[in-house]
Amino acid sequence: QVQLVESGGGLVQAGGSLRLSCAASGRTFSGYAVGWFRQAPGKEREFVAAISWNDRSTYYVDSVKGRFTISRDNAKNTVYLQMNSLKPEDTALYYCAAEPWGLGSHGESEYRYWGQGTQVTVSS
Repeated sequence: QVQLVESGGGLVQAGGSLRLSCAASGRTFSGYAVGWFRQAPGKEREFVAAISWNDRSTYYVDSVKGRFTISRDNAKNTVYLQMNSLKPEDTALYYCAAEPWGLGSHGESEYRYWGQGTQVTVSS
């Protein structure tokens, strides 16, 4: 069992940056694919980015390519989502999810463990 805790959300002006963290406890994060998803008010949760279990592959939804970067620090048992050039449409509750030996899927059902989310609000 692994517990995930997101942090780093907040209120930022358009064009600004935030770095979200997804910290794992209970066991090492090494060997887990980690995905970031987000849900805006009144909308379905959507895939944002993912990193494969061996860190060899990363994936992004088209709307964040070139602006967001997913990375992992195994020593800190943490996965990060660096978000630059933020836009009001990035406003959402951001969740991280993990799956052992996963490839970094876009699908929510592919992830077994989920955090509680961290709110990101981008003002115009």
